[in-house]
Amino acid sequence: MTIKADKWIRRMAENEGMIEPFEPGQVRYNGDHRIVSYGTSSYGYDVRCSDEFKIFTNINSAIVDPKAFDENSFVDVKSDVCIIPPNSFALARTIEYFRIPRNVLTVCLGKSTYARCGIIVNVTPLEPEWEGHVTLEFSNTTPLPAKIYANEGVAQMLFYESDEVCETSYKDRGGKYQGQRGVTLPKT
Repeated sequence: MTIKADKWIRRMAENEGMIEPFEPGQVRYNGDHRIVSYGTSSYGYDVRCSDEFKIFTNINSAIVDPKAFDENSFVDVKSDVCIIPPNSFALARTIEYFRIPRNVLTVCLGKSTYARCGIIVNVTPLEPEWEGHVTLEFSNTTPLPAKIYANEGVAQMLFYESDEVCETSYKDRGGKYQGQRGVTLPKT
């Protein structure tokens, strides 16, 4: 597999609808204000976080169970910022909608601006022929509240293209997160 560069990303986004909406350059300012950058980078694409958040809370003393996740463990927030409690996490989604080609695997890594503040971004790989908004998980590893900014860059997608298409894609398997929109909770 080969990691793909900015020219390939632009072509796939503009001609194949791989990323919508798509920013062909790097955006670093909103008016006169500096922001955490988003858009096409040298070998990837920096995604933005929407203003829809689910902040984890344990007010109901729930047990975190991926097979029976209690939606009441989250507080829904729609805001330009999300404050994550100490040693907790929040879910969000990308503004961008992805359509991954059959011969591409996409890996997501957090941006260094957040990582240097003790905020970890976790996303599982986007498999060949997966599509949807990416659900983002932000872990606050610090003993202090942490802030996430909506409509700014939060993570970078790296695209790995194979010489051949996969035998069975995510779409072929009827993956449970196919076509997800909005912040999506665990499913079994």
